[in-house]
Amino acid sequence: MGMKAIVIHGALDLRVEERAPATPGPEEVSIAIRRGGICGSDLHYYQHGGFGTIRLKEPMILGHEIAGEVAAIGAKVTGLKVGDRVAVNPSRPCKVCAYCQAGMQNHCLDMLFYGSAMRMPHVQGAFRQSLVALESQCHIIAPGVSLEEAAFAEPFAVTLHAISRAGALTNKRVLVTGCGPIGALAIIAARAHGAREITATDVSDYTLGLARRIGADRIINVATQMQELAPLKANKGAFDVMIEASGNEQAILTGLDVLKPRGILVQLGLGGSMGLPQNLVVSKEVEIRGSFRFHEEFALAVDLINRRRVDLTPLLTKVLPLDQAEKAFQLASDRSRAMKVQIAF
Repeated sequence: MGMKAIVIHGALDLRVEERAPATPGPEEVSIAIRRGGICGSDLHYYQHGGFGTIRLKEPMILGHEIAGEVAAIGAKVTGLKVGDRVAVNPSRPCKVCAYCQAGMQNHCLDMLFYGSAMRMPHVQGAFRQSLVALESQCHIIAPGVSLEEAAFAEPFAVTLHAISRAGALTNKRVLVTGCGPIGALAIIAARAHGAREITATDVSDYTLGLARRIGADRIINVATQMQELAPLKANKGAFDVMIEASGNEQAILTGLDVLKPRGILVQLGLGGSMGLPQNLVVSKEVEIRGSFRFHEEFALAVDLINRRRVDLTPLLTKVLPLDQAEKAFQLASDRSRAMKVQIAF
């Protein structure tokens, strides 16, 4: 019996196709995927056929923000049973390379990450009705936690890793630039880690309204309220930490103006090549730190969701059925009315 999957063939060429499901090995489980969140990288493949130097070279199943139910288990699986609801970590590091051995699995030299064209052949994604994964990738969802919430675990883990790159946030004033799904989740992660005050900037009143709802103390639309940033430049800056989630050069330039000396800029958004005011970086002794994917933070994300330490539900805009995948991607592309769009499989 076949299954349906969402396959990208090129820019704006998205198809729902029949594929053959796999059979789980001894340490694997078969998961009936129920919910899948559309990520920014999925949108880049959909809109442009890739991003930066990473381009589609063959058809690829999209998706990596997923949750579902265990449908079958391998002979050596002991921690899961049929019917368990799970959030699935899309990251499969090799565990043996130098970076894995050093505890930097997000930099694995032989990484298999669902729905990625970074290697050839591409790693097929998880927007499919049936997925085989390692038992170790699956994290049980607590009773009462919805599959929609569980599908947020992956992007939430991305922001938890970014916060870990920033260091301790207790009593810190934090600026988050860009309030799409990752920026919004960064606000929640920063609040959970003890940030004293969080300011959010964006160019969309819709996303800024959600940012306020989920915990931002101050919101500034930099397209219409740029003057509100001026007082924050006084005394060499107001913020201890900046989480840059837009990938926009202007956001970085503006943020550096209001970042304190020896402040930390965590670059989370992807935007290609851009210029930096080196004199400002040097004179303020700013530390710039990149943040890429996650590893142990996935388990933390699931635990925080399971324990109701965070509420991610305000970020869910809509759930659309699999046969409306194109409509779902179009809605997810419209930041004036959509934050996170999920697909029901």
